[in-house]
Amino acid sequence: MRLRKPPLTCRELVELVTDYLEGALRARDRRRFDSHIAGCAGCRAYLAQMRATIDTLGELSEETLAPEAKRELMERFRDWKR
Repeated sequence: MRLRKPPLTCRELVELVTDYLEGALRARDRRRFDSHIAGCAGCRAYLAQMRATIDTLGELSEETLAPEAKRELMERFRDWKR
């Protein structure tokens, strides 16, 4: 007998959104994700924002950044893993 996982929380959905968008979720987690966004307007909006961000960033290239913008980004993300 397989135990059913409880519904996703909003916090769990945020942690899974990258895998969801990349099509990397297991089928059971994908169903839980889809079920959650079907009933949660806030998470649907978050997912839409993430898709828009990815679409926009996909159009950027290093060559299109002003030197000062590149410098600022590098400074902000230098220690992001700490």
